[in-house]
Amino acid sequence: MERTDAAARIRTAYGQMLLLALLGIPIGIAVGAVCALFGRVLLAITAFREAHPWQLIPFLAVAGIAVAAAYRRFGRGTERGMGLVFAVAHEDGGEDEIPLRLVPLIMVGTWLTHLFGGSAGREGVAVQIGAAIAHRAGRLVPIEHAGRVFVVAGMAAGFAGLFRTPLAACAFALEVLVAGRLEYRALATALTASLSAAMTSGALGLEKFEVPVDAALALDAPALLRLAAAGLVFGVVGGGFAWLLAWGKRQAGRIVNPLARIGVIGVALSVALLALGAGRYAGLGTNLISLAFGEPGAVACWDWALKFLLTVATLSAGFQGGEVTPLFSIGATLGVALCGVLELPAELMAALGYAAVFGSATNTLLAPILIGGEVFGFANLPAFFVVCAVAYLVNLDRSIYSGQRLAR
Repeated sequence: MERTDAAARIRTAYGQMLLLALLGIPIGIAVGAVCALFGRVLLAITAFREAHPWQLIPFLAVAGIAVAAAYRRFGRGTERGMGLVFAVAHEDGGEDEIPLRLVPLIMVGTWLTHLFGGSAGREGVAVQIGAAIAHRAGRLVPIEHAGRVFVVAGMAAGFAGLFRTPLAACAFALEVLVAGRLEYRALATALTASLSAAMTSGALGLEKFEVPVDAALALDAPALLRLAAAGLVFGVVGGGFAWLLAWGKRQAGRIVNPLARIGVIGVALSVALLALGAGRYAGLGTNLISLAFGEPGAVACWDWALKFLLTVATLSAGFQGGEVTPLFSIGATLGVALCGVLELPAELMAALGYAAVFGSATNTLLAPILIGGEVFGFANLPAFFVVCAVAYLVNLDRSIYSGQRLAR
């Protein structure tokens, strides 16, 4: 009898896992399609703004007020953004739904932020889109904890659909909810969802950013010391970004009226963005990433710091968007600034900073290592491991996601 019961439990467990894995495929396809639309429009908007910075950036405050007003009018229950996604994933009492109206609101709001030059990212949007779609589907599946599993899978699908890095996306979704613990029960669903989302967005024309880094680094004692030093700096900068962003949001919150808050800070941002390089630090920061991997001398030693501060100001004001792509640009330009001091190849340092600052700011380890491999090639995976591990250890458990919990 006991053997029969054990066999039945095993069949049930693996049957549920197979079912959830198969359901991850249509979720990934749906999320990947939405992310392809979002990402391609965003890239077109970015190109248009870069061609007309003086005509568009002065109206950043007006765009911000319009988005804030739309959220007040139509966005009840969606204002918390990633905080809401984390609350639902943690299955906190009372937080049982991610409204689907979040999807068009955050997409349009982010498009407007970037059209008028706000220094923000896009991953938070994709992750929220994925979580909203997947969570709605998960509520229809009569399996224990299916809701949490599908939220994690949706987060993976959103990240993978936008960046087309499915392995990093799967790892990110599994480890970001609780630092120090992986959500293994969502592994199968997150993997199929992220793979199908990445393939779908690619089939729909969303290009993947990748730069093969040819510089190979032998891991002898001097190189390990240099890599550890780089990881230390990247970790402090990533953790500092998370801390300053939380501080900035608290200070901006003193202006109670969200329309007044985003209007006042938006005007200041327009002036700063135009004065500092005529829009060089506006938008995603992909221009800075291209410079970091372009011709030598194109990156100024202060580029990372200005992008850091302007991104914090944009997000603290309440403009829509994510943090990850600006973190990529901060890390890449910081890596170039450090390459001479640490006597490491500029291209490799830019790649290491790209991954490690993101990992430190999100308090994740596996995702940035896999980002390094999927974007820059797996030849330098040991270097990415060392740098990202040190950055993770020194960030003092700071995270840009206030809903992240600690397992330790």
